[in-house]
Amino acid sequence: MRFKSLRSLLVSFALLSQAAIAQVQTPATPANASPAPQVLASAAPQNVAPRAPERMDRIKDLATFAGVRSNQLVGYGIVVGLNKTGDGNVAATLQSLQSMVQRFGQTITDINSLNAANSAAVMVTADLPAFSKPGQRIDVTVSALGKATSLKGGVLLMTQLVGADNETYAMAQGNLSVGGLGVEAKDGSKVSVNIPTVGRIPGGASVERIVANPFDTMPAMMINLNTADFSTATRLTQAINKVMGEGTASAMDATTIRVMAPRDTDQRVAFMSAIEDIKVSQAPPPARVIVNSRTGTIVIGEGVHVTPAAVSHGSLTVNIKEMQKVTQPNGAIIAQGGVVAPGGQPVTTQDSQITVDQQPAHTFLFAPGADLSSIVDAMNAVGASPADLVAILEALKQAGSLHAELIVI
Repeated sequence: MRFKSLRSLLVSFALLSQAAIAQVQTPATPANASPAPQVLASAAPQNVAPRAPERMDRIKDLATFAGVRSNQLVGYGIVVGLNKTGDGNVAATLQSLQSMVQRFGQTITDINSLNAANSAAVMVTADLPAFSKPGQRIDVTVSALGKATSLKGGVLLMTQLVGADNETYAMAQGNLSVGGLGVEAKDGSKVSVNIPTVGRIPGGASVERIVANPFDTMPAMMINLNTADFSTATRLTQAINKVMGEGTASAMDATTIRVMAPRDTDQRVAFMSAIEDIKVSQAPPPARVIVNSRTGTIVIGEGVHVTPAAVSHGSLTVNIKEMQKVTQPNGAIIAQGGVVAPGGQPVTTQDSQITVDQQPAHTFLFAPGADLSSIVDAMNAVGASPADLVAILEALKQAGSLHAELIVI
């Protein structure tokens, strides 16, 4: 009983001590004083936009592996079964037809006895993907070589597709799929929709030979960036070393990264599969302005800015209108039965009108560090055409105010 009373007394004393300490540390607030301001966690200004997350791209979208690529194939063949839209009397097509029928036991001595109205000489092209094996099918593109006006409805006869070493790697044959349409009338008028002289054969070629690939024999794999950039190469190397271990990858230059890979083929495939899926933050590209002088297309990349510069823009339009006036010196007398008395020779005189329309010049000023949106808004405000915009950008570059690479294609 005494033990329980002593324990209760100690607990009460401890609670009274804590309350006294809290009262000493918290000063009393006067009755007429305003309450202390509360500090909120979101003390930052509300109008500041949150920073967008940095974009991450897979390595397979930024680079390719050295040696893992497709190979181009090409071949010469004959398309038959056309509806009088073939080459006609083209010598190359007639010689090809003569050689073809001779392979089947037919002897034709007079080449002029042949008619290639329903046949056409064509070039066949295809891409042989990496690691293709015999028996796999690939797509082919067939293009007219002679005077054929349409390949619609034609059939490609067996054609050898060779590589750069002149070795046969595939055989093509099949019905053409042509998306274009060409129609010609007897008076020479014609209508053409798309390109009827080019067709495709999906799965039209069969692979016959394997292309040697150093994938399983290389001591180390080389990763080549699609766009050379030192910053991206460094980031890619750091990302691989972070996931696969320090020393796995090393940058050789702005394009190539050397990666140590396992010797075993099965392990190497799994290793490269893991490398492909590593995500990397691509470095911002250099500031560039791309101008297509033929179409007037202008692409302004990120990071383009100008230093203070004043631009005056105006336009001068010259219109020349040519007219011809025909006068008859002496009028002809025309009766119901025809001309009774012909008139004199008609006289033709030129009447030219030249007008000049000069629009008032617009002047605008770029503030220091003007960015992409400022440039576009200022030029759109004065109604600059694509040709005018090209001239303004070239002038800014010459003046040293445009801090970007100007590329004209």
